[in-house]
Amino acid sequence: MKEKPVDHAGAAVAFIADKPHLDFHDARLWDMRQKRDAQMHLLPEWQELRSRASAIKEHALANLADYLEEFERNAKRNGIHVHWAADGAEHNRIVAEILAARCAKTLIKSKSMVTEECDLRPYLAARGVTVTETDLGERIQQLDDQLPSHIVVPSVHKLTSDVARIFAQHYGTDPDANDPHQLAEAQRLAARPVILHADAGMTGGNFFVAETGTFVVCTNEGNADLSATVPGVHIATIGIERVVPRMADLGVFIRLLSRSALGSPITQYTSHFRGPQDGGEMHVVLVDNGRSARLGMADFWTSLKCIRCGACMNTCPVYRRSGGLSYGAVYSGPIGAIIDPTFNERRYSTLPYASTLNGSCTNVCPVKINIHEQLFKWRQVLVEHHQMPFVKREIMHMAGKLMGQPKLYRAAIAGTETALGTLPRFALYNWLNPWGKNRELPEPVKETFHSWHRRNRPAAKPGKPDNAETKA
Repeated sequence: MKEKPVDHAGAAVAFIADKPHLDFHDARLWDMRQKRDAQMHLLPEWQELRSRASAIKEHALANLADYLEEFERNAKRNGIHVHWAADGAEHNRIVAEILAARCAKTLIKSKSMVTEECDLRPYLAARGVTVTETDLGERIQQLDDQLPSHIVVPSVHKLTSDVARIFAQHYGTDPDANDPHQLAEAQRLAARPVILHADAGMTGGNFFVAETGTFVVCTNEGNADLSATVPGVHIATIGIERVVPRMADLGVFIRLLSRSALGSPITQYTSHFRGPQDGGEMHVVLVDNGRSARLGMADFWTSLKCIRCGACMNTCPVYRRSGGLSYGAVYSGPIGAIIDPTFNERRYSTLPYASTLNGSCTNVCPVKINIHEQLFKWRQVLVEHHQMPFVKREIMHMAGKLMGQPKLYRAAIAGTETALGTLPRFALYNWLNPWGKNRELPEPVKETFHSWHRRNRPAAKPGKPDNAETKA
């Protein structure tokens, strides 16, 4: 049985119908976009930074194998254990083996999109390991058994009342609490004992540096530092594309990351990890999971430049009004729509169509990924691979035939006014007309350009210049 594509449109309809959540989500993300713009205008060198960041990433990806090996050599020299995971399954196995060798049954974990991508938590739970997310947004999503809906702000789609309900179920707090500070304190009180008694800790990594064998974690809550330093074992999971050649390169990305993501000059914590603490262990798991294959895709390899800032999501009119969960994937929004099909082309075949192709995502990307062009290219690829939905495919087939025959096309245009005025509504608004689900059909034109031209320029012939204006 063939796997069904994600029903993004259906899920978006449900989100749009929930007006309080829709309005909050749209306004919150647009506020982050505006704050990003304000930061951009404060830096005269903003575009230069973007160009430099893009060039550094392209160079690193063009020499990926060399820089990965350089990182491994230097990291081992620093006392770090380096592991290589070809895919999500191998990543999970490596982490489980590290924990099992130390009889670790509790793991505290800071935010990591790669571990979400690999579906780590269920894997460890099945092996008797309790995983606790220490990032506030990730913890909310974990308790609610949902994927993150945003790369940076995992629970941005939730209202205060939603969080109060979830915490009441799991922490016994007031279900009617409406003070975000009170709810954050409830999470802090619940998390601290777990952190203090955890057997192992886990983080992601925003960047790792080939030159020094070190890696950097950028957060705003300080939970990653606790996850990394309180237990004796620190495991860091990092995608192989996050390598930068030199320590000096980090300054470019650190200046762009938080400004692009949240509109703040810098994250509250920018933590550099060079090696294990005294008496402790540090493990870095470098994850491929399809990245090498994507690097070989001529039209899509530049998506590997992504630094996971979420700027494209904050500006996207479709994402802001459909919610991240409607994408049915770990990565949502414009960046998700070009990354997800590389993981599973059929399952995520609907996502490249979740865009107006307005180009705003490309304009705000700090590393200049041509996102909207890749969305358009994915649509071509999906058609070639027969992954277009049946209804859309048939409609496009009929439209192609109609527009490919001038006489038939003109006859159809001429009959539009009559059809709209005489046909019953059900004949015009049905499953063959997705546009009409939320819109009224436009009023037909009184006269086409072709008919006007024939009436006003009867002497003009195809291929022969019309000199009527010159004579006039």
